[in-house]
Amino acid sequence: MSSMTGKSAGPPLPHAVEGERTGEVRAIGRLIVAFLLAATLAGLWEGATRHQGGGLVNGLKASEVGFAMILILLGSVVEGFGYGLSLGTRWPYTRNIAVLMLRGDPEATHRLVATLVGLVALALAILSPGITTITGLLLVVITALFGMGTLYVLAGRAPAFVHGTHGLLAYGVFLTYLVGLVYPGVDFWTYFGAMGALHALLLAVFLGGMTTGQRGFGQTIGPFVQPQKASQWTVAAHVGAALLLVATLGWLMPAYPIAFYLAVGQVAVGFLLFHAVNLKPKDPGVIVAFHQSMVLLMSLAIVLQWH
Repeated sequence: MSSMTGKSAGPPLPHAVEGERTGEVRAIGRLIVAFLLAATLAGLWEGATRHQGGGLVNGLKASEVGFAMILILLGSVVEGFGYGLSLGTRWPYTRNIAVLMLRGDPEATHRLVATLVGLVALALAILSPGITTITGLLLVVITALFGMGTLYVLAGRAPAFVHGTHGLLAYGVFLTYLVGLVYPGVDFWTYFGAMGALHALLLAVFLGGMTTGQRGFGQTIGPFVQPQKASQWTVAAHVGAALLLVATLGWLMPAYPIAFYLAVGQVAVGFLLFHAVNLKPKDPGVIVAFHQSMVLLMSLAIVLQWH
């Protein structure tokens, strides 16, 4: 193992494949630190300016929304720069994971931020037990377990369904706390059941995760007109889900105009990502994170009803 990453000490990690620490990775690392600070400050601000009680709980919810978004973005950075197996299939921690995080390993950062999300979720469930906080905590736990499964998907030892479900659950965590923050007192499951736009969005998210899992770590999908293999059929299904999302948001116009325009643009970004994956299958680059950030913005645009 490379001495630069500090992974040479101790026995080798199972199925470990190191990513390349480029200038882009360093820059994104600094940006992630800034986002974490911003999420923390947002929570402090929300807690301090809450005049009707519940300041601590609402502050934690605000920070949790930010942390959940950062966690999703980190997952895309891990994928985009080839760090999916940088810690192998050992989960959740390696002996020197904090050192690896400080040295810029996105996967190490991803796992530690996931721990932060879990701790805040536990605190919220204790301080303010209710449908939102209990749902959030359960989703965090299940997401973490599926997160372990994604490592085995990348190592070729688990089905792509696990990867897709992990992405779906991660968005479930984010949306649970976002809805709880924006619409306090609203039952999350009642809200979610009435939101057809979110159903279409999450279907696309699930199939996007399936696409990553089906192609495998560092594997191309290959250009195609008629799908010939499982990874290509999964891409075709994902494209179909993306078009369904555009159609759904278009049908619901003018309820979600910003989300609609983002969805239209996302189709083009998706095709660019497809070509990037075929050109550089191990590390397609920052476009993966950009693609994911568009999904996060669509989620916000739907829940917050941006016009």
